[in-house]
Amino acid sequence: MTLTAAEAVREAAQRIAAVSDTPRLDAELLMAHAMSVERNGLLLGRLADPVPAGFSALVEARLAHTPVAYLTGSRAFWTIDLEVGPGALVPRADSETLIEAAVAHCADRAPATVLDLGTGPGTLLLAALDQWPDAHGLGVDRSIGALDYARRNARRLGMGGRARFMLGDWAAALDARFDLVLTNPPYIGTEERLPQEVVGHEPAGALFAGADGLDAYRLLAPQLARLLAPGGVAVVEIGFTQAEPVSALLRAQGLSTRVAPDLGGRPRAIIAG
Repeated sequence: MTLTAAEAVREAAQRIAAVSDTPRLDAELLMAHAMSVERNGLLLGRLADPVPAGFSALVEARLAHTPVAYLTGSRAFWTIDLEVGPGALVPRADSETLIEAAVAHCADRAPATVLDLGTGPGTLLLAALDQWPDAHGLGVDRSIGALDYARRNARRLGMGGRARFMLGDWAAALDARFDLVLTNPPYIGTEERLPQEVVGHEPAGALFAGADGLDAYRLLAPQLARLLAPGGVAVVEIGFTQAEPVSALLRAQGLSTRVAPDLGGRPRAIIAG
């Protein structure tokens, strides 16, 4: 008996539940990708279709803990869709807290220049440039592979003329000031346990930052003040237990700080200026 897409999604979700907290969503995204349609297109008009040949292989890869974003090649973030794959950190919904905080802070004066330190596939920079169409920005990363994704994303989103990318170790090689600095540095302690789909697939350099998860902040804190234009602001992502130690590092550099929570009410970003 030939399964419909709806039936295959239901069966796949039951299996994927062993490795994912969002099995139904995962199965729908994989089916939509196999059909070369958006998820909404699947749900609104394609659930009665026969199952495409590639769906089974995608489910097996998901059961082997491959991230859904690596299997579909894209991830939605803020108002944009980003191409992602091996070698690039998968954008997280929690990181949208940084854009929300920046939008609230910059309500009276849109930033003209944006810096994204540790840009990965261009996540924060391109989301900010989509939010502020007159802004220009720079993304810095130490991964050549991640920067390849970032450049492709900028071109695909029509931002190639507004977004530049450079290989670098945080802001060590920069001699410029910006209205808005965004950064999502690695902040996981080396002994912390992570899901297999994260630790087994995503780049360790974008995840781990020493025994206490604070090594990247120790490097960044002395650099941030000199990067800010007059009236500028930095928005820094943190792990939800790190608000006080990271704030202390930033205050020691003469910056004022306040904490922004994510949708779950947990500390997720520090606004510093």
